Amino acid sequence: MPKSPPGDDSVGRMQFLLSLRQRGIMDAAVLCALDEVPREYFVENRLTERAYADQALPIDCGQTISQPYVVAYMTEQLEVKPQHRVLEVGTGSGYQAAVLSRLAREVISVERYRTLAEAARGRLTTLGYDNIEVVVGDGLAGVPARAPYDRIMVTAAAESVPDALVDQLATGGVMVLPLGPHAGTQRLVKLTKTADGLQREDLIAVRFVPLLPGPAREL
Repeated sequence: MPKSPPGDDSVGRMQFLLSLRQRGIMDAAVLCALDEVPREYFVENRLTERAYADQALPIDCGQTISQPYVVAYMTEQLEVKPQHRVLEVGTGSGYQAAVLSRLAREVISVERYRTLAEAARGRLTTLGYDNIEVVVGDGLAGVPARAPYDRIMVTAAAESVPDALVDQLATGGVMVLPLGPHAGTQRLVKLTKTADGLQREDLIAVRFVPLLPGPAREL
């Protein structure tokens, strides 16, 4: 993994990890994954100094990189184990996929914007994350050719639970996604697939960009 870029805020990074612990993120493996992944490589150059601030930051194509607490919280709720294959819907900058890759056997990440997918793929390759596959496609459709998945994380807001993703989730698997209106506040939901159906647990209120159908026509 390359060295941190000039101007890397090591103090800010330590404060970021301390802040996550203070806010209740207790899973040691999740904290270790967040410590290993250099968030400064996943934000725009002009925003490097704010990489570890607990806020969402803009990226290309009108998308965002989620605030660190939300990344940590969703990752902890997903309960990823080393043997798991994980589907991520919404690659964005690739940061969440990188974090998941430190915990899982394999991560398949689908992105509707080709520009974002290609940039993330290059970034992840440069950083040496060789157990992540980035696919350009329709996030609502998932990646059925690689199913079933032990875990699914959706990083854009759906107005209802996508049936195709439920179909691709293994029995006993867990999906974490934001649900709610695209124009308002959503709620993170944790779904566990059992032989009898889905068990639902409502979590924290969040605000995500919308999960839209199909690959983007441009970008």
